[in-house]
Amino acid sequence: MKRLLLLLPLALLAACSSSAPQAGNATAATARPSLLPLMIRTARGDRRFDVELALTERQQEQGLMFRKRLDADSGMLFPMDPPRTASFWMKNTVIPLDMLFIHTDGSIAFLKANAQPYSREPVSAGIPVAAVLELRGGRAAELGIREGDRVRWGPCAVPGPPQPRDSLNFCPAE
Repeated sequence: MKRLLLLLPLALLAACSSSAPQAGNATAATARPSLLPLMIRTARGDRRFDVELALTERQQEQGLMFRKRLDADSGMLFPMDPPRTASFWMKNTVIPLDMLFIHTDGSIAFLKANAQPYSREPVSAGIPVAAVLELRGGRAAELGIREGDRVRWGPCAVPGPPQPRDSLNFCPAE
């Protein structure tokens, strides 16, 4: 009887701490972020990126913190709806980033190149912006991306019919 009383709690503990992933947890652990096409028109021509979106407050707080790498043609977009003066820092960000602050007309208002990892110094355009785009540090210089270049994202960043403007689709007039 004593042996049975000892085995019962162990069996319950084993059942509660199963190593098999739960359906919800497996999805969250293996889910990849959806990517949005983004195009930057530069003096050298158009350059396409596939970017992650940071739409929620939580996603925007997390950003690219703790990432150890960022592909050359990827990044993270932080739409601001309504437009606002945004300020970013690099606390807990392991890799250098280029930060592009985008005017409501789609032009790049301010470009902070190679923001230093772990820096707590705020980076801001000092004016309301429609979005901030983070790219791998040094990528803007490699591609000749400069302040004044034009940015669009969503379906209007790829060939097709005109689309309405919203946070997932930014098609400023050229």
